[in-house]
Amino acid sequence: MAAFSLTELLAVIAVISTLIGLSLPAISKVESQAKRMQCVHRLRSWNVATQSYASDHSGLLPPDGAPNGRSRTSGWYIDLPREIAALPYHEAPWRTNSAASLGVSVWHCPANPRRSNGHNLFHFCLNRHINGSGVGVQVPLESLRRPSELIWLFDNGGQAAVAQWNNVATGIHVNGANYSFLDGHVATESWGPHPSTNWLP
Repeated sequence: MAAFSLTELLAVIAVISTLIGLSLPAISKVESQAKRMQCVHRLRSWNVATQSYASDHSGLLPPDGAPNGRSRTSGWYIDLPREIAALPYHEAPWRTNSAASLGVSVWHCPANPRRSNGHNLFHFCLNRHINGSGVGVQVPLESLRRPSELIWLFDNGGQAAVAQWNNVATGIHVNGANYSFLDGHVATESWGPHPSTNWLP
């Protein structure tokens, strides 16, 4: 059996390297899409929790909760996890420990690299304009005129649990972010962090 010459061996290595180089962008794109869809499914879970909460509370949306996540008695991150049997926010080790594993959780977007600042961690943020920025304020879901256009929760680029357009994690999913809307749907949009009718009831 004839052995490969050095030239033939180098040619084979070059072909293999080229094939690997060509496949890496495709693999990266598939991985990004998978993370985006996982995030979409998690936001859908929060939408299910929201609809369930409203159904159980005379049509009212949950109160916002403190923007720094320190509310202990009420707020979206207190009330909604109960509706879907999710890990309570204040019992999560990743909330204050940046080295703790995030695991697979409805609390996290797999594309978001952010970890705890020692006090809190929110990969998803609530649109503060829905309840009028009031920690204890609740509005009836049916009183909102355009639920299919109103942002409820969104990919968070900051630390707050409750904020507005300047907290959007722009570009976290290719060129956009995931937004959940008050009619229950989730969409990936390329909107920048700016005010629009999607934020204001």
